[in-house]
Amino acid sequence: MEDALQHEKWMKLAVDEAYKAQEKGEVPIGCIIVYEGTVIGSGFNQRETKQQSAAHAEMIAIQETCEYLGSWRLEECTLYVTLEPCPMCAGAIVQSRIPYVVFGASDPKAGCAGTLMNLLEENRFNHRAEVTGGVLEEVCTNLLTSFFRQIRESKKQIRQKKCNY
Repeated sequence: MEDALQHEKWMKLAVDEAYKAQEKGEVPIGCIIVYEGTVIGSGFNQRETKQQSAAHAEMIAIQETCEYLGSWRLEECTLYVTLEPCPMCAGAIVQSRIPYVVFGASDPKAGCAGTLMNLLEENRFNHRAEVTGGVLEEVCTNLLTSFFRQIRESKKQIRQKKCNY
């Protein structure tokens, strides 16, 4: 029970990061990295803002954590992210030696922590991460669902306005 409560506590901070992305019109995905009971890295999706395909929440948080620790080896960290890591982020997690990954919502289109495949627990790699999914899943899923619903509604209203001219 303690682990579940701890995971929820940290995931709430990742959700806070996701809201920062949403405020900037980005897909609301947030990530934090915890080391010895302290958040030492955080990030939120910034692909549109930075016009960089690699500006995912996890990539930004990993970079910040490496700078904080002065090392690319993040061997005693836990990564919390609101959406299941994609192949790129899963690869960066493996390469960073992060041993624990906790995510909120599953990603049926790009999830590589168990949904489409599991790169994080792939035995052929020299490093693996233990994965826990579904932490605050409803909160994380609803955040994404409502964001994309708003985008669809906006596009629908624009189309209707064009038709009225």
